[in-house]
Amino acid sequence: MNETAVAGTEFAEIHDEVRAVARDLLGRSGPGARIAPNVLAAQGWLGLEVPEALDGAGASFAETAIVLEELGRAVTGSACLGTVVLGVGTLGELVASPGRDALLRAVASGDTVVASALPADLDDGLAPTPFHIERSADGPRLYGRAEFVPDACSADHVLFPASDAGVPVIVSVAADATGLSRTAQEVLDETREFGTVTADGLAVPRDSLWSFAGDPAAARARIHDRAAVAIACDSLGLGEAMLAATVAYAGAREQFGRPIGSFQAVKHACADMLAQVTMARRLVTAAVGQIAANDPDAWAAAAMAKSYTCTAAVHIAGKAMQLHGGFGYTWESGIHRYLERATLNRALFGAPAAHRRRLSARYAGGAAEFDRARRTS
Repeated sequence: MNETAVAGTEFAEIHDEVRAVARDLLGRSGPGARIAPNVLAAQGWLGLEVPEALDGAGASFAETAIVLEELGRAVTGSACLGTVVLGVGTLGELVASPGRDALLRAVASGDTVVASALPADLDDGLAPTPFHIERSADGPRLYGRAEFVPDACSADHVLFPASDAGVPVIVSVAADATGLSRTAQEVLDETREFGTVTADGLAVPRDSLWSFAGDPAAARARIHDRAAVAIACDSLGLGEAMLAATVAYAGAREQFGRPIGSFQAVKHACADMLAQVTMARRLVTAAVGQIAANDPDAWAAAAMAKSYTCTAAVHIAGKAMQLHGGFGYTWESGIHRYLERATLNRALFGAPAAHRRRLSARYAGGAAEFDRARRTS
């Protein structure tokens, strides 16, 4: 066995262990429960991608994706989207500094919950930076407003993407800073928390103004792609959970003296659900691998995974509710939580139509070039 195969086997074993621990822990509370940041930190999940030198695990997005998938499978509420996906993802794109490193340590230990006020919508491109810095005699001040910021109201620290005289930067401030206001926003999925963040003349200390390590536009795009794949992981987990629950129910529920799973229509519906889950798994696995490897073409894999998986999850949860009969529409079944979460996931960080437009533009350009070459040959 070569070294590559040995490394792959070792990682597979680690991944299986992470998955088993996460599934066991998250499955105890039942659908809709919320897991506290200190519990996430105790499992090492908050610091998976934090460097070992900063008290983290020094792992990659591939390991984080496993936890995200299991959170979706159990429809568990947590601060992972705001703190791990966006917070750690943003901090990893910045130039190392004492302040940035201290914040990463605090995140890994569970002492600090971070919210990143990045635009959560993706249409025909990245939304403009919603915050800007104005220079004055008493120092720089931050102004702007962002809606649907994950974990905005429960965060201890907020990261603001801002424009400083046309240069994209990140402003890092405590959540209780003067000039910063946060308002909770209700969403369909009760397992998640979102809020509006407003900066109105927020004082910006010199050591709170952090620069990107590379091209800021590329960094912002990577953060959005990372968030889109994270949502796809969540949708994959909940889709698999709904498929398993439906198959189990169809095998136990009887009508006319036999399990409903023996009826052809139910078999076909379950087979369709399995086909969608299988395709989603392939797309998400590819996207996670490219995000973890920092592949320049990861955006295309992210768009495919997000658009297909989140669409499929809504269909699967809806079909699960239907196949559970009248029980599926009751509060006790818990299926409504999966459908609500799947519906919200479909809209977060780019609706399927927006991601498909990105893909179509890429392939339309390639088709045009091929057509031009064919005509001139």
